[in-house]
Amino acid sequence: MCGRYTLVSKLKIIEKEFNADVSEIMDRFGLNPNIAPGDFGVVISSKEPKKAQLFNFGFTPQWASKKMYVINARCEGDHNQENDPRYTGARGIINKPMFRKSIRSQRCLVIADAFVEGTTKEKLNKPYLVYRMGNARPFSMAGIWDEWTDKTTGEIFRSFAILTTAPNSLMQRIPHHRSPLVLTQEQESIWIDENAELQDITSIMNPFDPEEFNAYPISAGIKNPKNKDLQILVPQGDTLISSQEIQFYQELELQGMGATTARKRRDGEQLNLFE
Repeated sequence: MCGRYTLVSKLKIIEKEFNADVSEIMDRFGLNPNIAPGDFGVVISSKEPKKAQLFNFGFTPQWASKKMYVINARCEGDHNQENDPRYTGARGIINKPMFRKSIRSQRCLVIADAFVEGTTKEKLNKPYLVYRMGNARPFSMAGIWDEWTDKTTGEIFRSFAILTTAPNSLMQRIPHHRSPLVLTQEQESIWIDENAELQDITSIMNPFDPEEFNAYPISAGIKNPKNKDLQILVPQGDTLISSQEIQFYQELELQGMGATTARKRRDGEQLNLFE
């Protein structure tokens, strides 16, 4: 499962990278190294793909009688209970009552700089920060969202869950039995296309390329959802894969929180967004 993630890139960087206006959330979102269930996350929805919005992390379906905090949705649904990384069968999420409406028409990009996974047995008592190498951030994870109305107050809540799939080789080294569905830039445009065919959507539901990512252990202080101190991202050990790449936290120290190298765009242009 993916119950914590990090977003410390400045909103103007997100605006340039995802071509999504951030003006409506500029005064409402602060950089957050520990986004936990109940927190706001920055998303770009299929309903408004040119605008960044703040939705609550923790999905509540429209028909629910009370607010819920469903943080993850399995691509396989009830299939692949063994979390076999070789699984190629049905993507059962399309038939789950809680998700079948959203997976068809209410998808979103969940914007992140890194995500956190604990070991399968020790969970967030032994967490790892998983980041894309080469300082290529932010990136997106596949999400679904819905809108729920509190009948007692009339307040409207928009919330999301992150899709998960079978573990790739990097997740297995942690070891963790699941992985968030990380999207490539090409997949992003499909994911938030309201007119995309369901077959095209389910074809995306595969583990991300482990060669693009690395991970290192961090403090169990990440368990506390109120702990928003950048120090919780300090490495507590070596990276899982030996590499010349600079570790995520060192990059933040060297460049300043919010600075980043833009992802390489389809036309090959590399943006310099250091501030």
